[in-house]
Amino acid sequence: MIPIPRLGILFLLSAPSGAGKSTLRAGLQKDQDFAYSVSCTTRSPRPGEVDGSDYHFLSRENFEAKIAAGEFLEHAQVHGNYYGTLKSAVLDALRIGTDVLIDIDVQGAAMVRATDHPEIRDALADIFLMPSHIDVLRVRLARRGTESPDEIALRLRNAETEMRAWRQYRYALITGTPEEDLAGFRAIMRAERSRSSRLLFDPLS
Repeated sequence: MIPIPRLGILFLLSAPSGAGKSTLRAGLQKDQDFAYSVSCTTRSPRPGEVDGSDYHFLSRENFEAKIAAGEFLEHAQVHGNYYGTLKSAVLDALRIGTDVLIDIDVQGAAMVRATDHPEIRDALADIFLMPSHIDVLRVRLARRGTESPDEIALRLRNAETEMRAWRQYRYALITGTPEEDLAGFRAIMRAERSRSSRLLFDPLS
């Protein structure tokens, strides 16, 4: 089948901690049919992290200069460190018809939705990955055994706040098995790629 030219799509993924976002993202990246946007941060690299692959590691001064210049699509300060998505990297991919996946929290998603940039607004397809009930998340967090009871309680409080925002997203993907989550996300991608407003051809010409 001959590829049909179209505009790139900005797939935005958010999820509360423990919902399976990292597993979903890893499954999606196996096909490599989109660009994964690498975020910028001012925190120090952790062992094994590679600059430009895991994050773009910037100095605080450099990051704040980019904020002042309006270079970020979204940014936030978390636990004393900045995190953000560069607008230019996203737009460069979208303009050549490449889909982009960004993985950000509900605050960052709200900033992206509020953008006045027409190309970003037209490209956006935001998806919220969430369990059917907060109790499902509680069981998942306890089962993985990587956090203390206090840490689990904190993550659940944060998750409750994040889950209240789910209706702000175009799609809500209710979590199941990793295979079901991947199939659901891929179905959304296929639907978005078939939207007539994104296709750049005339079948009659």
